[in-house]
Amino acid sequence: MTKIEGKQISISDSLSTNNEIEAFIKPYRSHIQKDLDSVLAYSAGTYTKSDGDFNTAIGNFMADAVFDEANPIFKKRTGKNIDMVLLNHGGIRSIMSKGNVTTRTAFELMPFENTLLVVEMKGTQMDSLIAYLSKSKKAHPISKLKLIIDTNFNVVEATINGKNIEDNNTYYVATNDYLFNGGDNMTFFKPNNSVHDLNYKIRNALIDHFKKVDTISPVRDDRFIQKTTKNN
Repeated sequence: MTKIEGKQISISDSLSTNNEIEAFIKPYRSHIQKDLDSVLAYSAGTYTKSDGDFNTAIGNFMADAVFDEANPIFKKRTGKNIDMVLLNHGGIRSIMSKGNVTTRTAFELMPFENTLLVVEMKGTQMDSLIAYLSKSKKAHPISKLKLIIDTNFNVVEATINGKNIEDNNTYYVATNDYLFNGGDNMTFFKPNNSVHDLNYKIRNALIDHFKKVDTISPVRDDRFIQKTTKNN
């Protein structure tokens, strides 16, 4: 071997189809398309991540679905319950349209290979998590955490499962590997060596949840709100 030459070949409609390759992959493509288009549930409306300032119906649905699917796994392995779930607003990559919900819907909502982790955090660490959410001005999906802020984005109330956060308590926070590693500037998870890898993708949790429900009709609620006056 004395010389290797190459050239760039643009992929466009000008390339002719290789019938032999097309015939080989056709049954695999058909199988995948059939699986992606299989109907799992029904969405009562169209939901987007822009339908609320601090919490959205689709974000609430995703965080609650993660809790419902991940908590039994975590409890079986550890005997403990997940205390709260935190995902990220930017991780919702699609709307959920009114009508049939399919496996493809889950891939559109969550195209990434993010896996679920449960992080053990002391109450003192939770202060940093709460501060991040209060200042982020984004509807990051949360579950089991209730947060109220004032017009200056200061925390008025922060509870988990209806209870005040205690400094010496340990809280089990479900999130994904991207956020645990500092994604979206969520640096409050580290340093922390007490991490449980559920080996469970968020997308798979959504698919499993879709299979269990008939109709999806999430709503915006009071899990994260801003008080505009002293009277509301």
